[in-house]
Amino acid sequence: PPKGLRANMLSSYNTIDDEFINSVPEERQAWLKKLLFGLCFFHAAVTERKKFGPLGWNVQYVFSGPDLSISKQQLSIFLNEMQPGEPVPYAALSYLAGECNYGGRVTDDKDRRCLMNVLSDFYCADIQNDDYRFSRSGRYYAPPEGDIDSYRDFIRALPYTEGPEVFGLHENA
Repeated sequence: PPKGLRANMLSSYNTIDDEFINSVPEERQAWLKKLLFGLCFFHAAVTERKKFGPLGWNVQYVFSGPDLSISKQQLSIFLNEMQPGEPVPYAALSYLAGECNYGGRVTDDKDRRCLMNVLSDFYCADIQNDDYRFSRSGRYYAPPEGDIDSYRDFIRALPYTEGPEVFGLHENA
């Protein structure tokens, strides 16, 4: 598996193509792109959080590509099945991704609570706003809507090493 948030995100984005984006009605593709970015960021964050030892997770978990893959498919299904004017079902999407797909392997109750809290930063309605930031420094955020290559370019511009802030940890972690 890739090492580091940036490498993990690039690996996740290499599995996304225009066919996947176009599988969702055009009026919902901007939502899909932003939520996909948040989902991939979440996947990278929970995967890389283990490098902090017991500060990251009480129990070491192996989050994998299939966790992300099924969450991406569920996102696509929900956006495809929405009725015109219906809001994005963020609560249902978060429950499926956090409690079922990723949380299904989490055995510690505090880790599960932490996982859901981390997910709430990346997989939420606020991500649709271009001013929304994942970290206090403002360095980490979902870029404005664009084509898949623009997201890959944005990820390539992220730092090679990341501090604990992006994982929701204190800078002394």
